[in-house]
Amino acid sequence: MTVLADIGQLATCPRDGRDAGLIDHAALAWDASRVVWAGPEAELPDRFADAERQSAGGRLVIPGLVDCHTHLAFAGDRADEFVERIRGTPYLEVARRGGGILKTVRATRAASDDVLEAGARDRLGAMLRQGVTTVEAKTGYGLTTADELRVLRLYRRLGEEGPQRIVPTLLAAHVVPPEFAADRAGYVRLITDEIVPAVAAEGLAAFVDVFVEDSAFTADEARAVFAAARAHGLGAKLHADQLSDTGGAALAAEVGAASADHLECVSDDGIRALAERGVVAVSLPIATLVLGQEPLPARRLLDAGARVAVATDLNPGSAPSSSLGLALWLACTRQRMTPEEALRGATAEAARALRLDDGTGSLAPGAPADFAVLDAPSLDVWLSTWRAEPVARTVIAGETAWSTGARHEA
Repeated sequence: MTVLADIGQLATCPRDGRDAGLIDHAALAWDASRVVWAGPEAELPDRFADAERQSAGGRLVIPGLVDCHTHLAFAGDRADEFVERIRGTPYLEVARRGGGILKTVRATRAASDDVLEAGARDRLGAMLRQGVTTVEAKTGYGLTTADELRVLRLYRRLGEEGPQRIVPTLLAAHVVPPEFAADRAGYVRLITDEIVPAVAAEGLAAFVDVFVEDSAFTADEARAVFAAARAHGLGAKLHADQLSDTGGAALAAEVGAASADHLECVSDDGIRALAERGVVAVSLPIATLVLGQEPLPARRLLDAGARVAVATDLNPGSAPSSSLGLALWLACTRQRMTPEEALRGATAEAARALRLDDGTGSLAPGAPADFAVLDAPSLDVWLSTWRAEPVARTVIAGETAWSTGARHEA
């Protein structure tokens, strides 16, 4: 049994709440890998008198962050496109010339397993220093059966070795690869008849994602992919309404998706559909900053009763950053999400977007003892000031997975 005391402010983020469950002058207790108590330190029960005691030094303690939308494994970079966009070239024009996603597909296909693994491990290490303890990881830069499977096998290995939990998602329906440019239907059949069954047979993914956009896949093509996913016991996710209103939010509600991600161009009808069906809206504010777009309308979604998560969209083109802290700060400054709403978006709501029902994203009794200690006295102080790496300690399953070396024990 272990007690972390001297917590300046504790955010418990109850799963079914709407606030961050903030407690000042708090303590947190865990046994093995699970939280057993959280509350004001003055009310710490006598049964913890003999527990190992640690000190947070007056700092903020939050649940381990959950990054519920990343493209973790890829090769190469898109620095040339960064410069082109600065000069005014639209993203879709770059993509039509064979850049964008397809450029990363070429680099990823050509990369060795060792190169892909080294890059993914480096990004996970950066996330750990941000307090991220659970990571959703998509494929989508292979677009062949062999390449999609090898990335998912890499994710399985990374998840088994830890320390972070990896939630794998198949995104074979990212774009149509060049070898199928004249046979879109053939590529959709490859996904539904070969890739999805192969992934399911090895238990390599929890979800199947589809990019529904004029430059990617139609709603009907997505329905075919989701039908195959459902037949093989896999959940649904969507890249929806990012560059235009394609009805992606309504489609997400129709197919019972766990989440609809991006939603920069979502309609009022789409917002109502998400709220009514309980589909989590995932905000990706780094991507909108990079692409110069207006971000997801978080206030409209929240006011309509929808659940809103916040993630990085880590990828080499439109969101080349693994900083979930940056995404949260942008959610506050650009989307008018309060610090409590933003934190919930990267904890309890992000866990909901991944259908994790074991308490992940919360510090309520019974939840995993995953948490981060930040060099700030409170949530408002942390998110009102942008700092690159404010985390002093990241704990996963009750054990320190990363620390700055700052004193955290009594």
